[in-house]
Amino acid sequence: MTGTPGRPSHRDLPRTDDLDHPARLLLHGLRPLAAAIARSRWRVQVRGAEHVPRRGPVVLIGNHMGWLDGPLMAILSPRPVHALTKTEMFKGPMRPFLRAAGQIPVHRFEVDPLAVRTGVRVLRDGGVVGMFPEGTRGDGAVRRVRSGSAYLALVTGAPVVPLVFLGTREYGGPNSSLPPVGSRLVLTYGPARSFPRDDWPRRTSVVSAVAEQHRQMLLETLHEAQAATGMVLPGPIPDKKDDRD
Repeated sequence: MTGTPGRPSHRDLPRTDDLDHPARLLLHGLRPLAAAIARSRWRVQVRGAEHVPRRGPVVLIGNHMGWLDGPLMAILSPRPVHALTKTEMFKGPMRPFLRAAGQIPVHRFEVDPLAVRTGVRVLRDGGVVGMFPEGTRGDGAVRRVRSGSAYLALVTGAPVVPLVFLGTREYGGPNSSLPPVGSRLVLTYGPARSFPRDDWPRRTSVVSAVAEQHRQMLLETLHEAQAATGMVLPGPIPDKKDDRD
């Protein structure tokens, strides 16, 4: 049995009927407390949350410039987010915590079929998958993107929503820096856009073209957010010798 265009099945390619949905207990249960802590430390503003569909699958894509981006995506978005998180974070005590919080480990610099299929599983279950298409923290200007979000959108037909962060890294600070207490942090969601499901096999040229459209969605949202808030990006990461951080 295969899925219809409006209702994909876990037996469609790539098959996901052999995978479990990531854990949800901490992801759902801790969000109110975590959001309250964030708001007590910084002046947090969320703009455009109405662009996130209230139900059904969503691919949420964000620009990436600071350590805070991932946690804020998960705890402040209108709906719980299963974010693709670099495998390097799944070490020591963080490993069980991130697993319980429903985050999806991903190898960023090679094709990771398990991470991709897990993301597809979440979307076919009607959930939200979060991604940072730039692949690494930088200045947040979205100069290039990887194709993972495009692939997920084409496989599932899930609408894509851009999310732009401003203020999440200290200006000129390293990629692990946190903004000073009391700083203004703004999350801006842009309009959702749907991409028709593409039959298997998916052509590289099609995936690349959709990835570029995702980059343009982020850039449009970034420009709108900067114009509306008067905020600027934090600049390049100082003394950055390697983009694998």
